[in-house]
Amino acid sequence: MMKRALWQGLVAGAAGTVVMTLGEKAEQRLTGRPDSYVPARTLERLTGLPERPGRQPVQLNWAMHFGQGALVGVLRSVMAHVGLRGPWSSVMFTVVRLTNDQVLENATGVGAPPPTWPRAELVVDLLHKSVYGFATGAVADALAARNGPGPGQRHAMMRPGRHSDVGPPPKDA
Repeated sequence: MMKRALWQGLVAGAAGTVVMTLGEKAEQRLTGRPDSYVPARTLERLTGLPERPGRQPVQLNWAMHFGQGALVGVLRSVMAHVGLRGPWSSVMFTVVRLTNDQVLENATGVGAPPPTWPRAELVVDLLHKSVYGFATGAVADALAARNGPGPGQRHAMMRPGRHSDVGPPPKDA
């Protein structure tokens, strides 16, 4: 399962990042909000690369943006493989994605805690990370569903009073 979860998570996370990025670019055209180079600055500090003030490290920005999105997608794939699928699981995963960003950005001193941000900036970030979380979840769930229900789903199917919308019963039941 872990091999499948790894490659499927990288695919799901990359797909979620593409959808999020398209949404970000559309939002920026509408609002005039400039590109953020926080991902690049975070990567510079994490790797010890020299920081050059005034420079906009576009390649580093894309590397961190897509690399982080793809890697975190592996967790969503593992969730889907064990039976944590659907919108509720995507909500849980979105919180993980937001937390991952904030831990890295705050640990490196590049970012500030979200409660200190202007509200409009916070709403935009929450919106875009939610798009990522749900898009990544949709892909991860679809890929994992090809293998049937996960262990948690099979357990739920055997227990009286559990919701029946967790998937079909296993073939050996």
